[in-house]
Amino acid sequence: MSEYILSIETSSTNCSVALSSGDALVHCIENQANDFRHSDHLHRFIEQLMAETQLTFRQLSAVAVSKGPGSYTGLRIGVSTAKGLCYANDLPLLSVNSLRVLAQQYSAEKNDLVFPLVDARRLEVFILGLDDQYNSVLPTQALVLDEPLPEILQQKNRKVFMGSGAEKCKPYFTENALFCEDILFPSAKDMGSLVYRKLKANTFEDVAYFEPFYLKDFFTTAKLKK
Repeated sequence: MSEYILSIETSSTNCSVALSSGDALVHCIENQANDFRHSDHLHRFIEQLMAETQLTFRQLSAVAVSKGPGSYTGLRIGVSTAKGLCYANDLPLLSVNSLRVLAQQYSAEKNDLVFPLVDARRLEVFILGLDDQYNSVLPTQALVLDEPLPEILQQKNRKVFMGSGAEKCKPYFTENALFCEDILFPSAKDMGSLVYRKLKANTFEDVAYFEPFYLKDFFTTAKLKK
């Protein structure tokens, strides 16, 4: 019996949904326009995906969501949609780090250190460090580039940077560094193998209490007092 998983990724400007069977991609729909209209696109994409694959929600084994870090609003839309589908259809919820999803687009070579990045404020990025087997060597964190860097980022191994935060890293890593300029945003099509492993391990989230992984508090500009 096929184990279908519906995956949702909304942590960046790329709004995407995908259906996987086991760890194999079945179908993906995404919109990479820089418009952040996830609230307009997401439910329509899900309906289109289910119609084009001729599946019902009752045939799914789980719903998966890319939990962050990333866009505050995008993450809230994705997580609330995933939770709503789980509640309505009595399905378990899976989640995966958005930076791990991003890293799936790169095939690491021996001794590579892989750093998926999300652009944050000023000289700050959200970063995750992985070795050539995609084991974590640097936990997900906020990193200010003009402050002392973690030891792993000072090693001589080739360092591979990707994602929306890679561009601002270029002045700080000029030797033995590879910048994957064509890998900018995570996509639901790359979530299949990650979430399938969690499904087999029964690593489910509590639908009632699960929240996005914002990493840092959301700030808005304070209004001036009159």
